[in-house]
Amino acid sequence: MKKFTQLLGLTFLPTSADLGLLLLRAGFGALLITHGWSKIGKLTSDLPLMFPDPLGVGATTSICLAIFAEVFCGALVVFGAFTRFAALICAFNMLVAFFAVHGGKISEGEMALLYAIPFVVLIFTGGGRYAVDTKLPAFH
Repeated sequence: MKKFTQLLGLTFLPTSADLGLLLLRAGFGALLITHGWSKIGKLTSDLPLMFPDPLGVGATTSICLAIFAEVFCGALVVFGAFTRFAALICAFNMLVAFFAVHGGKISEGEMALLYAIPFVVLIFTGGGRYAVDTKLPAFH
């Protein structure tokens, strides 16, 4: 029975919150970068820009803000540089997509909400020990 409970509890594996935060940052940051990279193609295309304008700032400004959040801030999250602030921008971007673009409907905006949750977590936890933040003097 003891081996069974060890298996269920994965007690044979070491625990590391810092390693978990690194994997969370790297995984979701990289996914968000790929999500935003396609928007660069839309912005530079010769076709008319068709992009939602949930903040009322115009489609071009909206897509530029989304690219900034998803590509630039996503990269900051991957490296753990200014993690909490970058995660705030990423979470805000995804929550705007969920509530304003998809009307807060899970059936339409599930992916935006799924992207938002890990970034909200990083706002509270920071990037962990394996982040560039730990090397920046302002964070000590």
